[in-house]
Amino acid sequence: MDASVPAGTEMARPFLPARDFGLSKRFYEALGFTKVLDDEVAIFRIGASSFVLQNYFQKDWAENFMMQLMVEDLDAWWRHVSALDLPTRFGVPAPKAPAVQPWGLRIAYVVDPSGVLWHVAQRRPGTPHDR
Repeated sequence: MDASVPAGTEMARPFLPARDFGLSKRFYEALGFTKVLDDEVAIFRIGASSFVLQNYFQKDWAENFMMQLMVEDLDAWWRHVSALDLPTRFGVPAPKAPAVQPWGLRIAYVVDPSGVLWHVAQRRPGTPHDR
């Protein structure tokens, strides 16, 4: 890191759109994210990661937005996600089961109520950028 850049306070949090703010908050809580702020925006955390859910929606943006969640045990996550019955509870497309993708990651796909695509991916041993 460049010595002229201040260090020690870095945290990047993407802003996710919400077509129905209340529904999206319930969706992320059901998935297991912890809501750490619930105001004009909501901040959700899982592990060391977090994002800001905003009460704002633009269809083209939402349907082209993707997030990646790296997990230690994708099979356990798949069992968890499958048991939630997300399509019935939240009106979302059915999650797609884990499969190895051409670029080498094993991924399950989940779409949130606004159309944001989540890649829930298995960490690979010995691959530093999966951490």
